[in-house]
Amino acid sequence: MGRLDGKVAVITGATSGIGLRTAEVFVAEGAKIVIAGRRLPEGEALAKQLGAACMFRQTDVTVEDQMRALIDLAVEKFGRIDCLFNNAGGPAQTGGIEGLEVERFDAAMATLVRSVMLGMKHAAPHMKKQGSGSIINNGSIAGRLAGFSSSMVYGAAKAAVIHLTKCVAMELGESNVRVNSISPGAIATGIFGKALGLSTEAAEKTPAVMREVYKSAQPIPRAGLPDDIAHAAVFLASDEASFINGHDLVIDGAMTGGRNWTQQQQGYVALRKAFDQGG
Repeated sequence: MGRLDGKVAVITGATSGIGLRTAEVFVAEGAKIVIAGRRLPEGEALAKQLGAACMFRQTDVTVEDQMRALIDLAVEKFGRIDCLFNNAGGPAQTGGIEGLEVERFDAAMATLVRSVMLGMKHAAPHMKKQGSGSIINNGSIAGRLAGFSSSMVYGAAKAAVIHLTKCVAMELGESNVRVNSISPGAIATGIFGKALGLSTEAAEKTPAVMREVYKSAQPIPRAGLPDDIAHAAVFLASDEASFINGHDLVIDGAMTGGRNWTQQQQGYVALRKAFDQGG
């Protein structure tokens, strides 16, 4: 039996990267899913690939009517909603505080924070009525520590997602609905290319480069992969995680754990040499 047999899930941002891989893994684990994204051809192609267990709805996650319709579609088609993975996101403006543009700030907050709020708002009534459910919000290590994103706006937005998750968990937990977040580290997807100004098409070709760039950024000697996040989402969506609520699950290979051991030891060697020269 699959770990998600009999469960119905909604996954946003499912046309690439983490969302796409999560959709594949959820179906492989027995779930029926409704996937959302802005790109129609990619969404329809994925739904066709995954078969009868998957439906696609083109959705702008910042628009309340569209998010309400997405959640309602899952309930109408499959009879319930057991999991919502608020995964949709995107890059935000880079640069210092003095150069930030209000319109771009507001647009990023809408994509990264408002969308999460809307998903939870419209999934909550169904899950409370069922007396069960799991909401998973995509955070980031950039929301836990400054300096882990090219954009301070992105970091601030993800901090809001992580705290909003905890606040809603305290409410919905009383109805046996769990709300948790996942905070990825350096995951090899196209978002880094998009943040640096590449087109969507060009950015989607960069994960191989990211695997090489980030293979030594954390103690685990490889970059993170969409699979790492997808399998964590399966766990949080499953009954195995039935007592986990209000938690931010960091998946970063210990990037935020501190200084890498080898780097630390090399620093000590350099310090000893400085002492010897000074003596």
